[in-house]
Amino acid sequence: MVTANRLHTVEEYYFSKKLREVNAMKTAGAPIINLGIGSPDLAPPKTVLAAITASFLDPTAHKYQSYQGLPELRSAMADFYQTHYNVALNPDNEVLPLIGSKEGIMHISMAYLNEGDAVLIPNPGYPTYTSVTKLVGATPVFYDLKASSNWQPDLAVLEAMDLSKVKIMWVNYPHMPTGTLGNEKTLKALVDFAKTHHILLINDNPYSFILNDQPSSIFNIEGAKEVCLELNSLSKTFNMAGWRVGMLTGAAEHLNNVIKVKSNMDSGMFYGIQKGAIEALNSSKHWFTDLNKIYSERRELVWQLATALNCTFETTTSGMFVWAKLPAGLHSEAFIDKVLQEHHIFIAPGTIFGSNGEGYIRFSLCAAKEHIESAIQRVI
Repeated sequence: MVTANRLHTVEEYYFSKKLREVNAMKTAGAPIINLGIGSPDLAPPKTVLAAITASFLDPTAHKYQSYQGLPELRSAMADFYQTHYNVALNPDNEVLPLIGSKEGIMHISMAYLNEGDAVLIPNPGYPTYTSVTKLVGATPVFYDLKASSNWQPDLAVLEAMDLSKVKIMWVNYPHMPTGTLGNEKTLKALVDFAKTHHILLINDNPYSFILNDQPSSIFNIEGAKEVCLELNSLSKTFNMAGWRVGMLTGAAEHLNNVIKVKSNMDSGMFYGIQKGAIEALNSSKHWFTDLNKIYSERRELVWQLATALNCTFETTTSGMFVWAKLPAGLHSEAFIDKVLQEHHIFIAPGTIFGSNGEGYIRFSLCAAKEHIESAIQRVI
């Protein structure tokens, strides 16, 4: 049996491979502290757990669910956008629940990209943008994000590119892996850029409530709905990564195109998960305050750990990671392997997010304070 040619364009996801090595070390008895993965270790709101438990007795719970999700889930998602972003969305046709926002990256790409189309992808950025682009036969075109420009795209450079085949542009603010917030002026310029060149601009927005007092949406930019989509997720905001609850928002025309793909690839998410998601979306602002108090305390400790490793970092970023610069001359993957072998601490190398990640490492805040304190003691 010969595999499809598309498999030659991608490799196994870095964390899928690396975690096998890490888990083998753990099995052999190594006391590994995992600061590499952004998988929340905290529990969802109690009301969420109560809702899914209660849902099991509903006579419709175990049936196939709507491809568009429960009407009350779409309404909760629209209300969430209105409450927290001051963005008005029609729950009937401008909100599409997803089985995790990662699913949405594939669905959007399949809906819009033909073989030979080009996609603008941030460097550094989320690796899935690149792999999905390749899997559908399109061409990744990387645009630079650098510390010297506070990890914001250079519009002059973008305008100078050959954009004739570009159909989609991915942006991601608050940015992963650097934690940089979106610059309103730059985002407005990007929306104008997308209109001028007939590009679908997609903001991947799962981190806007983590260590950020002013969450925003691409739809806060006037006219964005004409050319933009936005992915969002409950994974980080409500500690529901394993539940696989995401959403796609935007104009009905775009969502209808995505539904053509989605409805042929999966069914609606489990009823109980949808009921739990509704409860999460209805959480009070105290939830975010309490969650960010924990992350703030952890981040202070990770800053200490990064300092102990002779790294430098910005203190004005958001999200659940700390992006740190290595001392000059050190390489990301060699450095994290050394720390893993000598101190049994797993940290993500910046290179997995693109060539502009060389010389950087990324710490996750998804570990208890005592584990981070233990990591500090191991390296000082």
